[in-house]
Amino acid sequence: MSQYDYDLFVIGAGSGGVRASRLVAMTGARVGVAEEHRVGGTCVIRGCVPKKFMVYASDFSHQFKTAQGYGWTVPEPSFDWKQFITAKDVEIARLSGIYASNLAKAGAELVHARAKLVDAHTVELVGKNRTVTADKILIAVGGRPWMPQDLPGIEHAITSEEAFHLPELPKRILIAGGGYIAVEFAGIFAGLGVETTLVYRGPNLLRGFDDDVRAHLAEELKKRGIRVILGTQHERIEKTETGLVNVLDDGIRCESDVVLFATGRRPYVGDLGLDKAGVELTPEGAIKVDELSRTTVENIWAIGDVTDRMNLTPVAIREAVAFAETAFKNNPCHFDYVDVPTAVFSQPPVGVVGLSEAEARRLYGKVDVYLTRFRPMKYAFIGGDERVLMKLVVEPQSDRVVGAHIVGPDAPEMIQMAAIAVKAGVTKRQWDSTCALHPTVAEEIVTMREKFVPPDLLQAAE
Repeated sequence: MSQYDYDLFVIGAGSGGVRASRLVAMTGARVGVAEEHRVGGTCVIRGCVPKKFMVYASDFSHQFKTAQGYGWTVPEPSFDWKQFITAKDVEIARLSGIYASNLAKAGAELVHARAKLVDAHTVELVGKNRTVTADKILIAVGGRPWMPQDLPGIEHAITSEEAFHLPELPKRILIAGGGYIAVEFAGIFAGLGVETTLVYRGPNLLRGFDDDVRAHLAEELKKRGIRVILGTQHERIEKTETGLVNVLDDGIRCESDVVLFATGRRPYVGDLGLDKAGVELTPEGAIKVDELSRTTVENIWAIGDVTDRMNLTPVAIREAVAFAETAFKNNPCHFDYVDVPTAVFSQPPVGVVGLSEAEARRLYGKVDVYLTRFRPMKYAFIGGDERVLMKLVVEPQSDRVVGAHIVGPDAPEMIQMAAIAVKAGVTKRQWDSTCALHPTVAEEIVTMREKFVPPDLLQAAE
């Protein structure tokens, strides 16, 4: 009989925690899981999944306009926010139930409670008047939205988590931020008919993405009616009789009904008892782990957003698989973070895998770039001005495609397939040998033959 109540206790039942719990439980180990909210974590409950439903809902306004261009008579459409929110909540509850059911089927015990470490082997279940012990502990509590608490008037703002439960659809919204969440919600609310303003302190949106992608998306967002204000800081938020006024440092005053701060997320490490167990944090406030996801305490691991390595749901799941192999199957392994595809479900969406042009130049020095911008036939037919961007970055000595970037319809679907080729190390010659599938948007990615030279360099050469 073991001296511990569990072989593994997992704190957090999000995508990573659930996957790790199930895999370990199916080995016959005794597994306990604590979750203070609903099972499913950020992605299922307050992130990717409900947000994608909102993207689908908001894109219909664009589809209605397109349908008219193809000869359809479309009555004046209207949108019922409360009906949508109710249906969304029903579906999220169903998915959360599936996650909980899968834990039970695997043999893991789920406890609905906040958990905190008492020491390296002991966990307190807050509010349950209960402590449990475990041989190994896995922390998978994810992250939470961050807002500048020292900004005057910040108490009037909401985060992305509250945006999923607004009692009514606002007429005007101001979104602060320039990352994934900000541009996605900008597209959502604009598509639902809300007057939308996006304010970001940087020179362009999506910091860390390829510069051509960033510039292209900013222009496309403007075509969707989104007001984009860059290079400015927030000074304060004022509540008035007619709404909320964001006062910016360049003197601009933006009035709206709702102010949504989408300025990033932080690892959820508060009140976890990490110091009592001896678990150290990084200077940035994430749980410090090695390449096997082990913390500074030998029997405690951490995965997912709480480690702030690559904050994507599929990555957390793969980290969970690697943890199970390492800690319970005597097969030490770790996830490979190279060439992980990612998508921004903006409108239009972005799909990326591999290196940006700037990253490739820093790594390799010289690189070849292939770039095209074009109107997709679906919108060209109706005289639309929406444009697609496709870009490949190639390391010339090996001829290997080291980066692929797409902005346009179905970009996330295309980049998932392109990621297989990039991860496999396909060369540009092999890429070009692939026959195009016509007529599709995707065919353009295998027909780029001429190296791209920026216009300013062409002028300099002349």
